[in-house]
Amino acid sequence: MDILSSRVILRPADYDATLAFYRDVLQLAIAREYPGGTVFFAGQSLIEVAGHAGPASAFGGALWLQVRSVADTFAELSARGATVTAEPKLQPWGLIEMWVTDPDGVAIVFVEVPADHPLRRDVRKPGGNA
Repeated sequence: MDILSSRVILRPADYDATLAFYRDVLQLAIAREYPGGTVFFAGQSLIEVAGHAGPASAFGGALWLQVRSVADTFAELSARGATVTAEPKLQPWGLIEMWVTDPDGVAIVFVEVPADHPLRRDVRKPGGNA
């Protein structure tokens, strides 16, 4: 099986409120619009807010969005009225994270990867085959 692309599809209880949140509060760029739905760019992924087929079952996961600065993101989203459920904090695993929720309570974690974190370092040995 080859996965060619992927996206997260949200079926909110209030389409207009959720659309406004991703478009106006998070200010994600629109990839495409169609009757009853909007698809947003989210880094290497896509988030689709679908107003058709009615609300799906409760989304039990979280969206993981990497940003350059969690402190800047916190200031921007707080000013736009986002519901922040956990303020920026360095976690034991070395990432700086803050959490917000969308109008349906979907958890969104904004992550900053510090310069010294293994995700930013080349951990291959010099001259090795990696």
